[in-house]
Amino acid sequence: MTRLGINVDHIATIREARKAIEPDPVTAALMAELAGAHGVTVHLRMDRRHIQERDVRLMRQLVTTRLNVEMAVSEENLFLAADLKPDTVTLVPERADEITTEGGLDLVRTLDPVRDAVNRLHALDIQVSLFIDPEIEQIERAGASGASLIELNTGAYSEAAPKALDEADPLFLEELGKIVDAAEHARKLDLRVLAGHGLTYRNVGPVSSIPEVEELNIGHNIVARAALVGMGQAVEEMLYAMNGST
Repeated sequence: MTRLGINVDHIATIREARKAIEPDPVTAALMAELAGAHGVTVHLRMDRRHIQERDVRLMRQLVTTRLNVEMAVSEENLFLAADLKPDTVTLVPERADEITTEGGLDLVRTLDPVRDAVNRLHALDIQVSLFIDPEIEQIERAGASGASLIELNTGAYSEAAPKALDEADPLFLEELGKIVDAAEHARKLDLRVLAGHGLTYRNVGPVSSIPEVEELNIGHNIVARAALVGMGQAVEEMLYAMNGST
């Protein structure tokens, strides 16, 4: 069974739209756990546009599955990680004016600082995952970084199947093939494989079925559905879409 890590950033986005105290992403995280999610992910952005340090500190105390914090490589973030001690840190690229993460780390250009960050986090007994595009060269560099986990960026795949799943569509097949090839190559390098970005109830099945993919990190689509049917039902429906059962 493929595990589900739920990203609750967009619960915080709703809160920050009014600078209010609700909805609380911590409460959302705990509700997702109760519904069967296998982990909780938050992106602690440099501009603090949604998740705040207060949220992560409370989650560190209350989350009983696995807490994964996405962050850019910076001295400030490495210091915070040492203080917060999440189970996993996922290193991601970050631009101030982007709406959401636009692509994976470019390890061809940034391998040295990423490898340094990996070593420093490992010294604190924090697992490290690298968010990268499904490209063989990036996989090779990830293998040289010292990280044991990668998260394959499914953004291009998701854009190829935004509303309905057409398994005969050449673009869909091409993008799915890239993820399959990347996952297989990563396992040959003893990298554990996760995936995520833009996945929906409609297109999650083929990625979830890739044998090498252990876990999917999904946020916006679950939160959007939770706004209509509640967090518990939204998580259960995603688990069903991924695995055929909850």
